[in-house]
Amino acid sequence: MSLSVVIVGGLHAEARRVTVARLLADVPGSVVLHHDLATAMAGTVVRTISDATGLLSAGEAPLVNDCACCALREDLVPELRRLADAGLTRLAVVELWDSVEPKAMAEVVAAGGLTVTGVITAVDPALLLPYLGNGDDLAERGLAAAATDQRTVADTFARQLEYAPVLAVLDSPEADDEDRELLAQLHPTARQVPVQGGHSGDLTGVFQPSADPAPRPSGAPAPASEGVRPARSSPLARAALAGFDVEAAAAAQHPACALLPAEADAHGVSTLVWHRRRPFHPERLFAALEDLTCAAARSRGRFWLADKPDVLLHWDAAGGALCVESAGPWLASLPDAAWDMVPPVRRAAAALDWHAEHGDCCQHLVFTSPGLDRDGLEQLLESCLLTDTEYAAGRTAWKRLPPAFDAFLEV
Repeated sequence: MSLSVVIVGGLHAEARRVTVARLLADVPGSVVLHHDLATAMAGTVVRTISDATGLLSAGEAPLVNDCACCALREDLVPELRRLADAGLTRLAVVELWDSVEPKAMAEVVAAGGLTVTGVITAVDPALLLPYLGNGDDLAERGLAAAATDQRTVADTFARQLEYAPVLAVLDSPEADDEDRELLAQLHPTARQVPVQGGHSGDLTGVFQPSADPAPRPSGAPAPASEGVRPARSSPLARAALAGFDVEAAAAAQHPACALLPAEADAHGVSTLVWHRRRPFHPERLFAALEDLTCAAARSRGRFWLADKPDVLLHWDAAGGALCVESAGPWLASLPDAAWDMVPPVRRAAAALDWHAEHGDCCQHLVFTSPGLDRDGLEQLLESCLLTDTEYAAGRTAWKRLPPAFDAFLEV
């Protein structure tokens, strides 16, 4: 029996728990592998393997370089290989600890020669806005994966949400139309699969253990024919086994070719897509950063600074905090010979956005939020662009403008 691996992550622990329980019930011969990083301060990471009937085995993995996530990486692939070699498990559900991001783990599993068939982020839509608006450091919430972890709740949750092609959406009675619309606009290409909540183990009608299952060796998962009647094919099970392309998923998050949300306005939630062919004045943009960052629950994209005209810059904001990073050169700034070293997906994205004068250099920022002041936001963004006179001065003059973003970029 070949082993499929599905990764289930997300900061919404209850939604994640329900999603994992449903997968175990819906896919006979499945187990869940979980590394609990909450014990990292004591020097170890606790690993458990369970199936639909309960715990199969537990063990500990020592920290690697005082990093709980590093310990997870070192321990995960060997455990999955052990399950694959045993030949008794159809699906291994890797339930990530709260703040662990699925992108890194999917790449680790794939690099280990195993087959990732799905990546799912579990979401409670009623908690969407509170988490996106939470600028607390993970360390303040006891959710840091390492002593050096400087991520926030908001930016971590945003990446968990936007990386996964499948969202398991908890049927939360507290969620309203605005919550559901916000989720749809933040990740419009995601396949949403509803999951029903309930008490732990409340999976009535989905899976039935046999009355007197035969004993099996400690730690050995049940084969598909033992202890579980084949359940009807569920949307969640199909999503878990549908297939996943690690390289394509990474490209979809890269700022040069990211699949950003489109314009939308419904149920009090708006998405503004702002696209311009003129660079920003560094000082004016820097002065507007606080207002721009706080204007929306989530904003991201790529932007173009006049004093650094050859550098593609990444804009990533959530929870009132902004991360600005260099994402390398614009393709227009590269010599023709270098294009052969650029991934095809990047060349295709640039070609779709190509301008006769500036190539792929542009502003492409997307803001999504309830109560978005679209007109005010557009006016503020426009005011940060070079004026006609500044623009006409040309690139040599642009490069002499004050380098307001050097502290951000650690230049």
